[in-house]
Amino acid sequence: MSPKRTPMTAVDRSWLRMDSASNPMMISAVLAFDKPIAINRLKRILNERFLRFQRFRQRIVDENDKLYWQDDPLFHLDNHLHQIALPGKAGKAELQALTSDYNSTSLDMRHPLWQIHYIDNYQDGCALLIRIHHCIADGISLVRVLLSLTDKTPEPDNKKIPKARARKLPPSSAISQILHRALDTTEAAAQQARLLVQSIREEPNYPLKLASTASGVAVDLLKLGFSPFEPKTGLKQPLSGRKQVAWAEPLDLAEVKACAKALGGTINDALLCATTGALHRHFKASKEVIPDCGIRVAVPFNLRPLDQPIETLGNQFGLVLVSLPVEIADPIMCFRQVQENMNRLKQSYQAQVTYSLLDLFGRGPDILERRALDLLSNKASAVLTNVPGPREPVYLAGSKLVQPMFWVPQSGNIGIGMSIFSYAGTVQFGITVDKAIHADPNAVMEYFRESFEALSHVALAGRQGA
Repeated sequence: MSPKRTPMTAVDRSWLRMDSASNPMMISAVLAFDKPIAINRLKRILNERFLRFQRFRQRIVDENDKLYWQDDPLFHLDNHLHQIALPGKAGKAELQALTSDYNSTSLDMRHPLWQIHYIDNYQDGCALLIRIHHCIADGISLVRVLLSLTDKTPEPDNKKIPKARARKLPPSSAISQILHRALDTTEAAAQQARLLVQSIREEPNYPLKLASTASGVAVDLLKLGFSPFEPKTGLKQPLSGRKQVAWAEPLDLAEVKACAKALGGTINDALLCATTGALHRHFKASKEVIPDCGIRVAVPFNLRPLDQPIETLGNQFGLVLVSLPVEIADPIMCFRQVQENMNRLKQSYQAQVTYSLLDLFGRGPDILERRALDLLSNKASAVLTNVPGPREPVYLAGSKLVQPMFWVPQSGNIGIGMSIFSYAGTVQFGITVDKAIHADPNAVMEYFRESFEALSHVALAGRQGA
């Protein structure tokens, strides 16, 4: 009997094609726990909850220039779960160095494209370093898959976990779902996004329909194509392929909420302002001329309803280009400009346009996608993700998750990835930087905290003086 296989979607194929020596298309995570995890218990949970998704048992096969997911006849969990230990009294610096090394290494295309390293002797507990290829699924889906391995209490919920199965929602049900924007979009815009993507993709001549779906889409497509390239800064350099990873001590989410409320904005506005301030401080410390037009970051936009269970993997998101006014030193003025930029984006179709382009590129020749990728990656200096996590602590095999960090890959010539993740009353901020870029990742982490504290101070002082 031949192994089970399914065709790869055009969008997933696009992400596979983006893989390069300087930018492996891996989504990575570091999960730190308060105490060691029994490896046999971890294996049992992975078998029950992770491997229920058949995609993690499948490798990619290329047959007559057509790509398929095919069951790996030699699949074994031990080929993907590795147990290692940090030396001596290892801490954050040692774990960051190890993560940097593994994130600079591509996955083996001959096998299912994921690896988990159980890292013993990290502080008083342990850590998991998880790497999964982007063609398997998007970051938001994979975060939810990884969180499904955890429980709300130290003792696991012994209820039987249903086997994952493909299920297509009926059109009326799909239309009624509310989309989630990582950038705090409105409910109406979210519904339009879902309706647009679904209605276009159901057309048999979908690629030809892209330019004629709506005037708003056409306008945003033109804006994306004709937007200027990023200014020449130290953040845009030829890449080496060697990564440096760092993360900050978490912020108190209640403080972030209080700051945003005082300024009449969203949590996302406050965090983007802190990110902008961190890059401003980096330019100043590097004695580099700050671009007077700001810089842009590419932000993933989720097109999958968060209240819909993850039953099938794959990529369901687009990208939006967010302008960060790094030229503005004043925290309040910076916040207002970020807020204005975000409000403008909420009414746009950028995410739907980029998702449609990925679908188109995945159906066409490789050289077309490479040229388009080079064009788009010249219009951003970094990739930034902002993903909401659990509001309460979670546990894996009895061990409490104390700090989670996630990174999505950078594509083309983009060499910086930044991530914001909320978890259990905290906000985690991390960065990955190509070594060819002259930016100290740990320094940028300090700048992020300093920038937020400066914004929070003037925001709360203004509220008290009102």
